[in-house]
Amino acid sequence: MLQVTDLTKYYNGQPVFSGFDLHLPAGRFQVLLGPSGCGKTTLFNTLTGVTPKDAGTITWQGEPVPHLGDLCAYMHQKDLLLPWFSLMDNALLPVRTRGGDMAAAQDRAGQLFLRLGLGGYESHRPDQVSGGMRQRCALVRTLMFNRDLILLDEPLSALDAITRQRHQHLLLLLQTEFGKTILMITHDVDEALLLADDIFLLTPMPMAIFRRFSPEPAKPRAFDDPKLLHTKAGILDHLEKGGVS
Repeated sequence: MLQVTDLTKYYNGQPVFSGFDLHLPAGRFQVLLGPSGCGKTTLFNTLTGVTPKDAGTITWQGEPVPHLGDLCAYMHQKDLLLPWFSLMDNALLPVRTRGGDMAAAQDRAGQLFLRLGLGGYESHRPDQVSGGMRQRCALVRTLMFNRDLILLDEPLSALDAITRQRHQHLLLLLQTEFGKTILMITHDVDEALLLADDIFLLTPMPMAIFRRFSPEPAKPRAFDDPKLLHTKAGILDHLEKGGVS
């Protein structure tokens, strides 16, 4: 689905990443795992055209494209809900801005609210609900873009540990129930092990992939599974050897 070749981005004359390559097949949940500040968010901003690339090619389904801005849905670390809108109005923004069928969109969003445990809160404003509920609303909004590819930039990092663990399975629904292809960035090893089909370990800047893991067993996974514990030990060992803290 997505091929990134020799992607390069400089900031203040220094390379954030240079010659970065990535291949993302359709239907996979791939995770980029690296330390804070290594360039993960800059990579997503470059892929989506928020900031221009300095070199390299982005190929979408066999065709070169300048960026993925109109081809993917991008879920950020913060929920970015508009505080003066209700949860439902926030979820409907992707359709409203494109001039789509609002009646059909409201019906679909209503079904997603029920599926993600937000039923009955459609008219609440963001400041009237918990952080976890706001993030679930942001997830509904992401699905309302109706894109095959979803970029996730540490979407649960602002939540407390207990709420974050409860919401991780919702990210799996993007792949298992909604049939999306996922590229996610994180610095949480356990989260990567729970969600990923493939984990790419990243170096500090200039960011590069230095090792790939494909965790076993098949999802859903339990953290006490011996195979998963073995993979975690290998990841931690390679992170230490790769100079990543």
